[in-house]
Amino acid sequence: MQANIVVLPGDGIGPEITRVAQNVLGKAAEKFGHSLSFDEQLIGGIAIDRSGTALPEATISACKSAQAVLLGAVGGPKWDDPKAKVRPEQGLLAIRKALGLYANLRPVRGYSELLDASPLKRELVEGVDLLCVRELTGGLYFGDRQEPADASDDARAYDTMVYTGREVRRVVELAFKIAQGRRKKVTSVDKANVLASSRLWRAVTVEVQKKDTTGISLEHQLVDSCAMRLVTNPGSFDVIVTENMFGDILSDEAAVLTGSLGMLPSASLGEGTMGLYEPIHGSAPDIAGKGIANPLGTVLSAALLLRHSLGLEEPALAIEAAVSKVLGQKVLTRDLGGQASTADVEKALLSAL
Repeated sequence: MQANIVVLPGDGIGPEITRVAQNVLGKAAEKFGHSLSFDEQLIGGIAIDRSGTALPEATISACKSAQAVLLGAVGGPKWDDPKAKVRPEQGLLAIRKALGLYANLRPVRGYSELLDASPLKRELVEGVDLLCVRELTGGLYFGDRQEPADASDDARAYDTMVYTGREVRRVVELAFKIAQGRRKKVTSVDKANVLASSRLWRAVTVEVQKKDTTGISLEHQLVDSCAMRLVTNPGSFDVIVTENMFGDILSDEAAVLTGSLGMLPSASLGEGTMGLYEPIHGSAPDIAGKGIANPLGTVLSAALLLRHSLGLEEPALAIEAAVSKVLGQKVLTRDLGGQASTADVEKALLSAL
């Protein structure tokens, strides 16, 4: 197979970690007789500096022509003014919308070599293997809003959470499809005791289950109790599906279970095979350029890219096995309790492949 991948390094440590992931991707693909080409484009703060927008039209065009997109991170102190008309994060929302990426997948797996780094007791996180499926293009982040004119007592602001049945159905159906290849359990998270949009979410989810013929088990859980259960009994989850803001919060909470945000990948998927793949951590401007960033979340995102967008399971498994081997060899960056550099981890990964 030949495929073109757009790489969006972004800001902070983004260029460092995507460079490692790109090299690992190329090596894994070559090992199994495939050829990948890479096209680097702008997004985020660096795009604002060079073009005045967080997502240039050239980037959108390149992404639409590619088979998949690999993203680093966006943002940093230079662009932190919340009153600025153009902000790096706008690039993320815009690329998801432009590519029709409606579902974000965040797998959370407890690696045995890292369990002692978790803030939870080892027995709670051992064996944890859950997947958060977050709706990406609806809800509060995309509804009508009013910005405050000032900070006075009379100032007024609002954000609107809006969902359609179609938006709910497609992401819930995806969660059910993924659960078929896992432990066949879906937890749908909402706030149906308070929110009208959540009552629609629950009603549509029930309809999806009625049409399921594969024996998927469905449970409904309110978002606040789900947040508590994630830290008291995380092993009880298989696939969690929820709306945009709830998913944003819960998936970050679940990420802490592994002991480091630097380990967790994500995939944003649409109707076809196009996907955008990125680590869930931020741009870490405090360590940018120091050569100590953990690239494993990005590397594992690259494995998801091979699996979901290119249908290449063997090289995806090879990358995941290489990550496990590197962890077993204790080639760990500082966030994981080691002293290895980004280059050390890359060298170990390539050797393991």
